[in-house]
Amino acid sequence: MAPHLLSDYERAAANAATKIYMVRDGGLNESDAPQGLKQLAQINGFNGETGGVFSDGEAALLGLGDGSDPLIAAAAAEKLPEGDYVFADSLEKDAADLAVLGWLLGGYRFDRYKQQKPALARLVAPENADAAALRRAAASVFLVRDLVNTPAGDMGPAALEQAARNLASEMGAQVETIVGEDLLGQNFPMIHAVGRAAKGSPRLIDMRWGDENAPKLTLVGKGVTFDSGGLNIKGAAGMALMKKDMGGSAHCLGLARMIMEAGLKVRLRVLIPAVENAISGDAFRPGDILKSRKGLTVEIGNTDAEGRLVIADALTYGGEEAPDLMISLATLTGAARVALGPDLAPYYCDDADLCGALERSAVKTFDPVWRMPLWRGYESMLSSQIADVNHITGGNFAGSVTAALFLKKFAGEAAHWMHFDLYAWRPKAAPGRPSGGEAQAIRALFDVFSDRYRP
Repeated sequence: MAPHLLSDYERAAANAATKIYMVRDGGLNESDAPQGLKQLAQINGFNGETGGVFSDGEAALLGLGDGSDPLIAAAAAEKLPEGDYVFADSLEKDAADLAVLGWLLGGYRFDRYKQQKPALARLVAPENADAAALRRAAASVFLVRDLVNTPAGDMGPAALEQAARNLASEMGAQVETIVGEDLLGQNFPMIHAVGRAAKGSPRLIDMRWGDENAPKLTLVGKGVTFDSGGLNIKGAAGMALMKKDMGGSAHCLGLARMIMEAGLKVRLRVLIPAVENAISGDAFRPGDILKSRKGLTVEIGNTDAEGRLVIADALTYGGEEAPDLMISLATLTGAARVALGPDLAPYYCDDADLCGALERSAVKTFDPVWRMPLWRGYESMLSSQIADVNHITGGNFAGSVTAALFLKKFAGEAAHWMHFDLYAWRPKAAPGRPSGGEAQAIRALFDVFSDRYRP
């Protein structure tokens, strides 16, 4: 879906566009809106509540509530009828950017399986808003949402590869894949083991873009297109959302889209191990010992913890190039949700300067993250009596931390590495953030990259 923002040459439409007045909760009387509109709104119970929208056809009111949601303009985009609109209020640069982004996000609809496509209200963006950058951000968020929302029947490993190829074709990148038994021949044994039981062949998707002499930025995304739990099969409730288990790969593609479209000075690499964790006579088993690309042997404690296995082989491969920065993104553990809930994106990183930059960008972009500890004292929880390492612990403590510690063994001690344990889903809707697939942390990450790898 194309972001519904009027382009620069259409700014003349602002004179004819319907004005939107922003009203804080209880502040209707103080608004600069026309008196007749305010009186009519009051009669109809509008007084600036969060996300409230009222229009008389000549002008419109948008409720800001307590002002804590800078994306609240999405409510106007969602509720106002088709037409051209403009903010009546003057906004500072950062507030204008977030208001426009909110408007754009409010136009998202996952309508792949619907015959009728909704008409959208259009916004004349404030002149101080960076319309091009905001279109990029919204289009990338939409890509993530679309990929995550697509049912697994239409988003298997081959379809995920095609999504990567479509993006590469659009942006001038190159894609290579290693598929099926070739994974064994080229030493990706854990990717092969996790995906070998499925009808759709497992594969490693490898996308590259940019100047070969530029700093290397490598993104590794978990691409488990459906997770049955394997032989440690999930219950019905646990499987209900497992089409989103490729959310890490969707985030990689969305972030890559922003990077490539903005022309950042990086040698970008995207590695996606794309598998389905299915059940058949060839499925890997609890208690199996798998050899990894790194050479470490891994005892399988539970086949429902498959994501860290495929990411581990891909991290090892990515680290062999010694990138300037390597980032893994994955829907990895339920423990992360217990710790931080669905909205906060937990991340792990030992680079204090990079963490500080990310957290400043997260505030600026209203894209929240939360740093978690790579606590070495928990490494012993991953010990195995018969292999170099077990990929899970024997208890219920620190599940997200120990998963990150497992991955760190494969990222390499010398690698500059950051890991995100994402949910990629919104269980409860908010303006511009419908329930369903969601992009987390990629706008904040891009803000860091745009400063670090400025074109």
